[in-house]
Amino acid sequence: MEAVAEGLWALADHHEERREIGKAIKCLEAICQSSVSFLPIVEIKTRIRVSALLLKHSHNVNHAKSHLERSQLLLKSIPSCFELKCRAYSLLSQCYHLVGAIPSQKQILNKGLELSAISGDGFAGRLWSCNFNSQLANALIIEGDYHGSISSLQQGLTCAMEMFYPELQMFFATSILHVHVMQWESTNQVEESVNRCNVIWESIEPDKRQHCVGILFYHELLQLFYLLRICDYKTAGQRIDKLDAVMKSDLQRMQNIKDLTNELDALNHSLSRSDLNYKDRSALSDKQSKLEEQLNNLTGMNSTEKTPLEPAYFGNVKRAWSDKLELAPPPIDGEWLPKSAVYALVDLMVVVFSRPKGLFKDCQKRIQSGLQIIQEELVQLGITEGIKEVELQHSAIWMAGVYLMLLMQFLENKVVIDLTRTEFVEAQEALVQMRNWFVRFPTILQACESIIEMLRGQYAHSVGCYDEAVFHFIEASKLTQSKSMQAMSNIYAAVSYICIGDAESSAKAVDLIGPVLGVIDSFVGVREKTCALYTYGFLLMRQQNLQEARIRLASGLQSTHTYLGNLQLVSQYLTVLGSLALSLHDTGQAREILRSALTLAKKLYDIPTQNWVLSNMTALYQQSGEKASEMENIEYQKRKVEDLQQRLALARSSANHNELINKVKLQVLQLNEHDMKRAIAGPSKTVDLDIPESVGLLTPQPMPSSARLMDMDMGKLGKRRF
Repeated sequence: MEAVAEGLWALADHHEERREIGKAIKCLEAICQSSVSFLPIVEIKTRIRVSALLLKHSHNVNHAKSHLERSQLLLKSIPSCFELKCRAYSLLSQCYHLVGAIPSQKQILNKGLELSAISGDGFAGRLWSCNFNSQLANALIIEGDYHGSISSLQQGLTCAMEMFYPELQMFFATSILHVHVMQWESTNQVEESVNRCNVIWESIEPDKRQHCVGILFYHELLQLFYLLRICDYKTAGQRIDKLDAVMKSDLQRMQNIKDLTNELDALNHSLSRSDLNYKDRSALSDKQSKLEEQLNNLTGMNSTEKTPLEPAYFGNVKRAWSDKLELAPPPIDGEWLPKSAVYALVDLMVVVFSRPKGLFKDCQKRIQSGLQIIQEELVQLGITEGIKEVELQHSAIWMAGVYLMLLMQFLENKVVIDLTRTEFVEAQEALVQMRNWFVRFPTILQACESIIEMLRGQYAHSVGCYDEAVFHFIEASKLTQSKSMQAMSNIYAAVSYICIGDAESSAKAVDLIGPVLGVIDSFVGVREKTCALYTYGFLLMRQQNLQEARIRLASGLQSTHTYLGNLQLVSQYLTVLGSLALSLHDTGQAREILRSALTLAKKLYDIPTQNWVLSNMTALYQQSGEKASEMENIEYQKRKVEDLQQRLALARSSANHNELINKVKLQVLQLNEHDMKRAIAGPSKTVDLDIPESVGLLTPQPMPSSARLMDMDMGKLGKRRF
């Protein structure tokens, strides 16, 4: 019977090579369903292989789980077979992960760790221990046990150090950094983790580093998240340039591999000809060897190697090795994000960094690039027009969440850019898209509800509907547990109250901004502080407390200029300071400040701020008795006001306008209990907008944004009524 099994295995190999996966599985299942008994070891190997194929090429997780559970029972009666037992444990853990059975996953991983500890199998045993610790850390993160996760990753790091394996050390050190960035308890702790990653990365030999593309992206992106969080934009800019260069280099490398592969396939076809003479065959064989060597150098693997069956194919989307960014060697062999998601994330980081600097053309190109990548991946996941989250395959929920969260962040940035550029109708369209996606995937995108409310407030404020803006900002604050998000919502609401202008609204603005100022030094970075100082200084000026306002505004402007480089916030700081200098009859300083503010506002196509500056310039010329300049300025301002009014009229005539500003929360169809559990079981729901952390390490619940990378500028909170 062993010969029969060998024959069916070989036939399955043949079908798999021809990508006939269904036929390959039928060959293997013929062994499992045979009325004649095979040796237990034959059945075990067959079931493990069937489950690996199912996980890699289908959504049939439960079928794969059944095969693995049967294999596990059979393995209990066999004292040896360390490798098979570990492989079964690892694959079964992935099945439990995909169906959301985290307690069962932890149980099977602890069994694997016990087995690897007593195996005495040297290097291979330690590798499997690393595999189980990595998966266990992921399971603990899903349950919200950050400290337990770090402990498991630390054990993996210790094991990798005992193996003198720097690439594997880098995997665990970077994963530990990931957890620290997600659960930011201490900036010093995160900085120590960053430094450890840098030391380990430098210890890897340069020729080996070039083949660690996956860990390079993982490391660089996490470093970037850290730098943006602490508002070190100068260093972050260098990191983004490096990431962008690595991405372009990898794209070129993949194109070279594709070209070489096509050439090699054509050559192999020529060599298969039976009528080829000796001389030609010898020349083609030499060329074949050279091409294979070039291909090996580019891929870092032998062109005849088969990809192992046991890696973590999260989301069950079949991807060729060339489409993966592997983080560690087999049997770990996982990936943080699919390559397409990493490329989209690099585009997103370029947008996040470029947007505050007013580099909108670059941003628009990157947003378009990222959205195209994401749309293609969503279609592959079966997410086409009209599909809702209750219709998704359970095992696709997690990967769908990765791309949907990236999609929402691109759209969020588009809304912010369009509002900054006074393109209200385009902002409406992007915001409506965000709303529609949220309505279709309310559980997966639960973390986005507060963001959408925040953006509705931004839109309402930008079109002069300050009362409605306050409503949406306050709603955004209620929908998040993030202290940073709550602070920013209250700051924005305070600005809208100030723009309403009456005594009652000013008192409400004080009530909102006061508590934020009381805890302002508790936030990481200076994003909240600069916005709060701007708002408080603006309020003090409205209350005629000019000297105190000047002190607060000068302090905030210095921090904004030094750390953030946010041109829109700088231009608005300058506008308020210029107006303040005018109130103090310091026309010389007012003139210089207002000119700088106008220059920045023009660069950003920010028409409301331009009008605000121009109205102050008119007052300046009146104070100085410069009648000609005053008339010229009034004429220019008139044209700008007409332009703004046309844009506002167009926005208000849109069918989307009232829906967006109305003081009504988003209405979402409530899922029944079964569908809710089904959607929640998928890890994709837990992507924090602070970092698109998604793959590999997940969060226990829809995490609200804290100091989000996509910080929404104070810039839109303009002051046309001042």
